Amino acid sequence: MLTRSKHGANFMGDRTFDILLDIHHGLPRQGPGDDMCTRRALAMFDGLPAAPDVLDVGCGPGMQTLALAEALGSEVTAVDIFDVFLDELRDRAQERGLDAMVHPVKASMDAMPFADASFDLIWAEGSAYVMGVGEALQAWRPLLRDGGCIAFTEMVWLVDEPPAEAASFFGQEYPAMTDVPTNLQLIRDAGYEVVGHFTLPDSAWWDNYYAPLEARLPEMRRKYADDPQGLDMIAASQREIDVRRQFPDAYGYEFFVAKSTYMT
Repeated sequence: MLTRSKHGANFMGDRTFDILLDIHHGLPRQGPGDDMCTRRALAMFDGLPAAPDVLDVGCGPGMQTLALAEALGSEVTAVDIFDVFLDELRDRAQERGLDAMVHPVKASMDAMPFADASFDLIWAEGSAYVMGVGEALQAWRPLLRDGGCIAFTEMVWLVDEPPAEAASFFGQEYPAMTDVPTNLQLIRDAGYEVVGHFTLPDSAWWDNYYAPLEARLPEMRRKYADDPQGLDMIAASQREIDVRRQFPDAYGYEFFVAKSTYMT
């Protein structure tokens, strides 16, 4: 998942991020997900306007951005802090004839340049963790119109007692990871009504993310053969993949769908 600090300022100008970007850029996605899951979550909403104003936060290269534009037939504002991902999104949108509907914006998700009540729908696949789910939901809520909707994915534990090896790995990589009930409560506490949620299938981890990433790693090992830092980062990517392969039932990505309660 391009590390759990994909959009974090700590990597800006850091060679660690440059190496990670070299490993990950050009992949279909920068985290688990697929168009089927995006459409399934979208179908859970009832009462969206005919052409909703949509904000995709932490869009990355924008697979879900394009899926939203196609499914809704409306314009999507797509925010990311990294130019390379926004450039990839522009190219992909043009290839699919969606460039007039997709509007990439370079901005940090905690300081987006939009007026309150600008959007009917906020989408955030694999990005809310950057701010923390509770903080993100509260910070973004003013951007929604009354009764506006939000959908996001978040990595969660699916078992009460995770295997020790998985717990140790994520204790380092994502110590804030919780479970589904905790996230549901965060949604309610931030002023939303839960519409529904579902766990992404294992294929959503592999088809557009881990499989192409793992296929790239041999090339990266050759490229960084004399670079210990590069080899360490490649090994970390392989380790993440191996943990998923070994413990697919212990944790997953959950798609949460919610509706903002009316402002007072």
